[in-house]
Amino acid sequence: MKKKVIITLAILFVVILTSAAGFAVATGALDKKEKPSDYKIGIQYSEALESDKPALALFYVDWCGYCLRFMPKYKVLSMLYGTKYNFVMLNAEDPINRALVEDVALTGFPTVYIIDPKYDNRILINNAIYQNLPKFKVELNRYLRIRDMLNKASKK
Repeated sequence: MKKKVIITLAILFVVILTSAAGFAVATGALDKKEKPSDYKIGIQYSEALESDKPALALFYVDWCGYCLRFMPKYKVLSMLYGTKYNFVMLNAEDPINRALVEDVALTGFPTVYIIDPKYDNRILINNAIYQNLPKFKVELNRYLRIRDMLNKASKK
């Protein structure tokens, strides 16, 4: 009887360890990022301005916990919309970005804009929208539809 209890406990222990390891891999806990800039998503802002695609520009700071929590969503969006949008990460504390940061008048972090150089258009995405992935996708698709209408109208 004692042998059966030991074997059962050993099997239970192995199952728990395996489940915990699987959970860690599935949630990305083994690849934990310390700050938003650890994520390398997208292209440089200067490249995005030269492109024909609109850019999804994320303004962040490395000390911002909300920014860090948003990064996995931004990564998913870059995989889903990478052919339709250029993805750009802009550290708001980097002196290189100072003029743009002042121009967009940031009030908090993270801040997400759709920036479309082709139509000289800039749209602020409300944080209630970008925190909800399905709503965010609706807004991205909406902008693409409007942009497609503008493209068609400009060809006439």
